Amino acid sequence: MSSAEAPVADQRGRIDLDQLDRQILRELAQDGRLSVNALAVRLNVSRANAYNRLQRLKKAGVITRFTAVVDPVRAGLSTSAYVMLTVRQPSWRDLKRHLRKIPEVQHMALVGGEFDVILLVRTTDNEHLRRVVLDRLQEVPGVLSTRTFLIFEDSDNH
Repeated sequence: MSSAEAPVADQRGRIDLDQLDRQILRELAQDGRLSVNALAVRLNVSRANAYNRLQRLKKAGVITRFTAVVDPVRAGLSTSAYVMLTVRQPSWRDLKRHLRKIPEVQHMALVGGEFDVILLVRTTDNEHLRRVVLDRLQEVPGVLSTRTFLIFEDSDNH
């Protein structure tokens, strides 16, 4: 595939990526602030090729955004928990809208199994976590029950 050729999605929306595309993604996953010049040097390709590939991956929706990885403890969020929700089944779309308004909810996923939704919640301390779970999450329309699992150590941050 040439660097100018747009990747084509299959029926499921997956993009066929070649080895260079995957190397670009690995490098950017390690350092999203990597310049195009540095990326080209690391991959042993021309700057133009690196730039074109990067633009193509963004245009195809493979790269959706660049973000910072924040150490929650250093940012004052020393208590983390996974909160499992059991919800009314037809309420997922409304539920997402409500959950996005709660800043302590760092990640949410609709899952299959014993629970319907898993949340990653980060707070300043246990009292803050208690308020988020009891006062905010359990009051969201469609939430039937919650179950909270404290995280003792997060391997991404150590």
